[in-house]
Amino acid sequence: MKKSIWVFALAMLLLLVSATAAVAAPGEKLIKQGMRGEDVLYVQKLLAGAGFYAGPLDGIFGSGTLAAVKMFQQSAGLSADGVVGNETLKFLERAGAAPSRYSRSLVMTATAYTAQDDGTSGYTYRGNLLRRGLVAVDPSVIPLGTRLYIEGYGYAIADDIGGAIKGNKIDLAFENRADAFRFGVQKVTVYVLD
Repeated sequence: MKKSIWVFALAMLLLLVSATAAVAAPGEKLIKQGMRGEDVLYVQKLLAGAGFYAGPLDGIFGSGTLAAVKMFQQSAGLSADGVVGNETLKFLERAGAAPSRYSRSLVMTATAYTAQDDGTSGYTYRGNLLRRGLVAVDPSVIPLGTRLYIEGYGYAIADDIGGAIKGNKIDLAFENRADAFRFGVQKVTVYVLD
């Protein structure tokens, strides 16, 4: 009798440990509106890196994050329910690759800027905190809010304008001046995704 109790207790312990591990595994738990924390921040960073999210990277799953998740799910051919489960997370983690579909491409002169540059408020024209993944464009060439892929830079959102950004010029936001100086001025191919 004692042996069967020990076997039962051990089986229950293993079941509890495996259930706990399943809950803690990335992508196994559902990340959805109203949640806060590191998991939400991770999803926001993936969405921003894929060019779907320009809002604050604050770890709060609000309406902006919800809209970005749904837009990403729709573009990936997933059920656009706004909930990040295992499948959506896997697609998001692979979204950093160059696009296979785009509406047009442009060869542009690209410059680099940061929130610390003189004459910059630290916010984009559309009111977002300036960070990598947000770029300044001439709205007559690329409308604000357009999702882009820029060779050598990655996914971005046209979120800012600038006095010197006219025609086929684009200004790419970087986190710090060292990265901006390293980038310098380059000719890049910009793929318009919207």
